[in-house]
Amino acid sequence: MKTYLRLLVALMLAGTLPAHAALKILATTPDWGALTTELGGDRVNVYVATTALQDVHRVEAKPSLVARARSADLVVATGAELEIGWLPVLIQESGNSRIQPGAAGYFEATSALRLLEVPSKLDRAMGDIHPLGNPHVQLDPHNIAAVAHALTAKLSALEPAQAAYYAARGKDFDTRWAEAIKRWEAKAAPLKGVNVVIMHRDQAYLCHWLGLNEVASIEPKPGVPPTASYLGQLVEKLSAAPPKFILLNAYNDAKPATWLSSRVKAPAVVLPFSVGGSPAAKDLFGLFDDTLDKLLAAK
Repeated sequence: MKTYLRLLVALMLAGTLPAHAALKILATTPDWGALTTELGGDRVNVYVATTALQDVHRVEAKPSLVARARSADLVVATGAELEIGWLPVLIQESGNSRIQPGAAGYFEATSALRLLEVPSKLDRAMGDIHPLGNPHVQLDPHNIAAVAHALTAKLSALEPAQAAYYAARGKDFDTRWAEAIKRWEAKAAPLKGVNVVIMHRDQAYLCHWLGLNEVASIEPKPGVPPTASYLGQLVEKLSAAPPKFILLNAYNDAKPATWLSSRVKAPAVVLPFSVGGSPAAKDLFGLFDDTLDKLLAAK
């Protein structure tokens, strides 16, 4: 009996004896899943609705995903209408009052951020634009830091008795992340001002953070696939001053970028874009390490 009591006390002091079951989290992207795991530790059970090899705009609300939403305590989404094509349906079909927009169990990462590319007017002729601004925010690490602060507060509000636990994990992540940003920005200095061609507007935050100079886009308008005629015009435009490289993401169809690369003699660099987008991008730190390694190797 004494041995049992000693073990019980040791577990309590170590903080490994949970007050109740872990929070069930449904994250819409691998990045927010990874961040929630960093901040929540063993207090959270995270399920990610998508993978790095999917276009998060286009996801099917399958019954298995509805079942996850039905039991979730918290949805962690990007917001700014990134998931507009499927998340509202998923939440509605779940019948889960805890995770409805405006409820305690609903969190949007973009609520903590000031977005780039907020349109001054809306016109279908402009392509697939986002009325609230560009929601592809995860490739600026300063955005991750801001979201981490807000998400720590959300987790603490859901479990007030564990607020100290979440605050400690949030502080630890913030310290490690700030140190990593300093390292990344020093490492990335040679990339500033480098001319690049992008595939889609989801690379805008990366370019903004690193100071990359976007000289063209493979998509003539956001979300609009390039035609042969448009690609021919790009070749003519870029042949006089070729970009250093052409950026695309792991989930993109590589054919247009590969075709353009062979004609303007600039390498096509496939970036992980999201956690899990490459073998090295196993977590948020690996995502940025691998992104910079690939860019610098191409330079």
